Order: sequence, then C-alpha cells, then structure tokens
Amino acid sequence: MLLAEPRGFCAGVDRAISMVEQALETYGEPVYVRKQIVHNEHVVRELQGRGARFVDSEDEVPEGAICVFSAHGVSPAVRDNSARRGLRVIDATCPLVAKVHQEAKRASANGRTIVLIGHADHEEVEGTFGEAPDRTVVVPTVDSARRLELPEGTEVTFLTQTTLSLDETRDIITELTRRFPGIQGPGTDDICYASQNRQNAVKEIAARSDVVLVVGSDNSSNSVRMVEVARGRGTPAYLVNDVSRLDESRLAGADAVGVTAGASAPEFLVRQLLNRLDELGYTGREVVRTTTENVTFAVPGSLFDHAGHRD
Repeated sequence: MLLAEPRGFCAGVDRAISMVEQALETYGEPVYVRKQIVHNEHVVRELQGRGARFVDSEDEVPEGAICVFSAHGVSPAVRDNSARRGLRVIDATCPLVAKVHQEAKRASANGRTIVLIGHADHEEVEGTFGEAPDRTVVVPTVDSARRLELPEGTEVTFLTQTTLSLDETRDIITELTRRFPGIQGPGTDDICYASQNRQNAVKEIAARSDVVLVVGSDNSSNSVRMVEVARGRGTPAYLVNDVSRLDESRLAGADAVGVTAGASAPEFLVRQLLNRLDELGYTGREVVRTTTENVTFAVPGSLFDHAGHRD
C-alpha cells in the first residue's frame, strides 16, 4: 500500500474550520455559516454538532447574527446584502482565493475582459465572477476556450479557480494564448500550492499502483481533480467519501493500492480506510513523500478582522 504525502487538510481549510470553532467558543451558538465551510460532509456534520448552522444564503441568517463566509469566498453582492441586513460577518475566505478576487478587481478596473478558467457552478467561481460579472466569461475546458469569441481588440486577462488540475489548466491557457496573443494572466499561479502538491503526489503513487483511492466528498473540486489526475496516468482511481462507501470489488486483482486525500478531507477518514485495507490484506505500507508543506494561514486576532496572511 502506497500512502501519498502531502494529503488531506491544507492551510486554507485548517484556517476556515478554526475560525468557525473559535466563533463557537467565543460567542456561543448559534453561529451561522453560509454554504459548507469546506466541501466535506463529515467536517460539516461535526461542526453542526457543536452548534454551527449551515445555510444556503445569507438571507436565511437572522438580522444582526454572526455569519461566517466559507473558504470558497463570496461575491460583492453577498457582502453588500450581508451589510444591509446587519450581519456580523466573519470572513473565512482562503487567502489564495482572496488573491484571485483582487486580480479580478484590478483587471476590471483596467477595462479588461476576464476569462475565468473554472466550473461555473462551483462556489469559488461564483464569488470571483461576481467581482465583475459584466466583464467576465467562464471557460471550463479546452474546447470552450477554442470556441470562445470576443470582439476584435478586446484586452483579455485570464484567471483560474484555485482547485483545478494543473495539467488541464495549462492546456486551456495554451489555447487561450494561441487565440488571444495579448492575453495577460498569472500563469498557473492561481492554482493553490495544496492542489499542486496533492496532484503531484497522486501522480507519483498512481505510477506504482494498480488502483488509487482518493478520500474526499463528491462536491470537493480538488478531490475530484485528483481522481482525474490518477486516471490520466492510466491507473483506475476512485473517490471514497468514507470507508463505509468503499466498493471493495474495485480492489479485485490489485496488488498495490495507492491512498491519498483531498485538501478538505480530515485525516481520521484516511485512518479508517487504512484500517479496512489492513483487514483486506494490504498490510505493507510505504509513505511516498513528494514535498513537505510548511504553509500556514493565520486566524485573525479578531475574527471580525478579515486580513488573513501567509506565514
């Protein structure tokens, strides 16, 4: 059995969860959270048990109550609506997502059209798109980049969702650069360090495994991308929400099993899966480390101070 390192929680996820926990400890329940704080049902369930109340919209939060914005960020319209309703906002947006928002603001202020590489239905993309909805077009695939039509002379900037596949995003950027030679952008730098590191690690274990299991929820973009990256290396790969939903028939004939976890998946889920694999006879364990992560994002001294930074 090959265990990828790094795996699991990233700095942005750690920070966001810590902010909800600290809000509960400091102010007591209820603390309202707009959307899932991170995309993992087990994390959400645990916080619910401690008094967090998850809502789909800030409109569901009682006026004047505490409302936590999730790690995926929100649009200016959500911020404005929250202010009108007198909500006490705690902003748990990942600092790397906040960086993309700032890039969108700058591009829009400079009169540029923004090509946002990502998935339109993802909360992160909804938030970034909302910074300049009249100047932004979402491009999810190479084919959509190939078919994109913009008026002659349009000044174009591209930005990316932070949790995408590095390889696929590079292909989309190549196509956009071919189509729009004057295009500007941050390269692949918008894709967060954790997504890059976990994708590199899954490539390493996929090359040596008969099957790869990625612990993560179905709505976790970075976890789904890790499955796709492993499959792109020719290795069967599957998303496992938790050990109770492991389809053991997928291990038939597999001698070497690779295990990793998305950036929003808690380590206890990995341990439960490893214990079950031990019971199934996969007792040898090798940690495959491709890099060491030492990034942290500080929780603001005051939760209502939204300035996260990289240590």
